[in-house]
Amino acid sequence: MLKVLRNRFEQGCKTSRYPKENVQLLPRYRGRPIIQQDTPSDIVGRCAAACPQDAIDSIAKTIDMGRCVFCGTCARIAGGRFITFTQDFAVAVAEKAHLITQGDIPDLAQHSRQHFKKLFGRSLQLRQVSAAGCNACEADLNVLATPFFDLARFGINFVASPRHADGIVVTGPISRNMKTALLQTYEATPEPRVVIAVGSCTISGGPFRGSPEITEGLDKLLPVDLFIPGCPPHPMSNLHALLNFFK
Repeated sequence: MLKVLRNRFEQGCKTSRYPKENVQLLPRYRGRPIIQQDTPSDIVGRCAAACPQDAIDSIAKTIDMGRCVFCGTCARIAGGRFITFTQDFAVAVAEKAHLITQGDIPDLAQHSRQHFKKLFGRSLQLRQVSAAGCNACEADLNVLATPFFDLARFGINFVASPRHADGIVVTGPISRNMKTALLQTYEATPEPRVVIAVGSCTISGGPFRGSPEITEGLDKLLPVDLFIPGCPPHPMSNLHALLNFFK
C-alpha cells in the first residue's frame, strides 16, 4: 500500500484538466478545415478530382466533413492555397447539413439537447454499437475511459446492455449483416433515447460509399442527434461533442 501511495504521489494527477484548460494537439493532427474562397479554379478542380471521397464541391468551394477522411491530399496538392486543416478538434454538429462547410461550424452548445439534462441529470449512459467498423473509431472511444480523459468524471459511461442506456453510439459503415442487430439495439434502448453517429463510415459510408453491402448514412435508418466526423474522430472531438451537446 505504501508503494502505491508513493507512486501516486510521485506521478501526480494524469487526468486532463479539459474543459477548464484547453488541450493543444500535435501539429500533425488534422482538424476543422478552412477554405480559401479566392483560390483559382484550376487548383480547386485538381483538389476535387484527387479527393478519394468526393468530399469537395469545386463550384461552391465547400468540403463535406461527413465524407472527408482527413487524409490531407487536398492540402498537399494546393500547398495551403485552398484547404488547410487546423488543430481545432471541435468538429461535431447537430445537423448533417452543417457538415458541408467552408470552415465555419455552428456552436454545438447552441444546439445542445438541454432537456436531456432535466431527464437524466448529471448521468448519461451509452451503448456503443460497432456496425462493421474497422476498430479505429471504437478504439478512440475506448480511450475515453483511460485516466487522461476519464469520461466517467462527467457522469458519462458506456454500458453493456442497451436496456441500461440512454442512447446508442454507432460506428462503422453499417453493413447489411449488422443492420438488424443495430435496429434491435435501438429498439431495446428505452425512450427518450439519443443516437450519435461517430466517424465518416457511419455518417456517409466512408471509403465504402457506393457499396450495396452498406448503409450510406445512419440518418437513413434512425433519427441522429449528433454527428462526429473524422476517420477516426480524435478522442478530444468525441469528448468535446459529448460535453457540449449534453451540457
